[in-house]
Amino acid sequence: MCSKFRPIVSSVLCLIGATAFMTSAQGKVRFHNESEDTTRINNLLIECQKIKTPGEKVKAMALSFEGTPYVAHTLEGDTELVTVNIDELDCTTFVETVLALAFTAEEGRTSWRDYVYNLERLRYRGGNLNGYPSRLHYISDWIVDNSHRGNLQEVTNRFPYYHHITKTLSFMTENRDKYQSLSDSLNYERMKGVELGYYSHQFPYIKTVDLKKKETKDAFQSGDVVALVTSMKNLDVTHLGIIIKKDGEPYLLHASSSNGKVEVSNVPFDEFMKRNRSLLGVRVIRLKQ
Repeated sequence: MCSKFRPIVSSVLCLIGATAFMTSAQGKVRFHNESEDTTRINNLLIECQKIKTPGEKVKAMALSFEGTPYVAHTLEGDTELVTVNIDELDCTTFVETVLALAFTAEEGRTSWRDYVYNLERLRYRGGNLNGYPSRLHYISDWIVDNSHRGNLQEVTNRFPYYHHITKTLSFMTENRDKYQSLSDSLNYERMKGVELGYYSHQFPYIKTVDLKKKETKDAFQSGDVVALVTSMKNLDVTHLGIIIKKDGEPYLLHASSSNGKVEVSNVPFDEFMKRNRSLLGVRVIRLKQ
C-alpha cells in the first residue's frame, strides 16, 4: 500500500488560516531540501495561475513531475511532521503534492507557505496534524474526510457504469509489524478506532471490464484522480494516479514503483487495469468545482 488524500474558501478565511499556520509552523514542517523546494513551489504556483480550470491545473502540475524518482516511506519518521518532499514521490505523495499545488493556485496564491498549509489540510483528518493516526492513511478515509470538508468530490457514481462494494478496513492493525509508528500502543489503539469507523464500509467503483467502454472513456477528464481498488479483503485501495487524456483515450500518470519514477503509462488506462489482475476497478475523485 502506498504511504499516505478543503474547499475554495473566501480569501479572508484563507488568509486567517495561512497566518495561523505561519505562526505555528516552526518545528511542524520537515523539508527534504528547503531552499530549492520552496523556490520551485513558488515558481510552479506562479505558472499555474495562467491555467483556468481546476482539472487543467491538476493536469499541468502532475505533468511537471514526470521523471521524478519513486521513493517510498518519505513521510515516516520518529515524529509525525508535515513532510514536504517534491524530489522523491510515491503514488500517494505524488497525488497529494499535485492537489495541494492546484488548490493553492486556484485560490490565487503563489507562496510555498500557502502550499504547505493546503498540504496539511489534505493529508490530515480535519485538516490538522495530530500525531500519526491523524494522517488519512486509508483512501476511503481520505475521500470521506476531504469530501465532508468540501475539498474534493467523488464522481464515481456519475459515470455511466458503476457498482458498489463493501469492505472492512483493517489492514494496518492486522499488519502492525509493517508500520513502525504502530509499535506505540496509543497509536495502535487510535488506528483501531479509525478502522472501526470503516467496518462494512460501502463505496462505489467502476469495474475494470467497464473501463473499455466508450461511454466510460468519454466520462473521464484530464486531471481526474483515480484510486485503484484492490481485491484484498481488508484494504480498499493500493494505488493512486491521475488521468491524462490523449486523443480522447485515458492514460494513467502515476509514480510507478516498478519503473522507479513518475510516468505516463505506455498503454491506455483500461489496458493498464486489465493487466493488473489484483485490481477490481477504480474510484474517481475531482477537485471541488
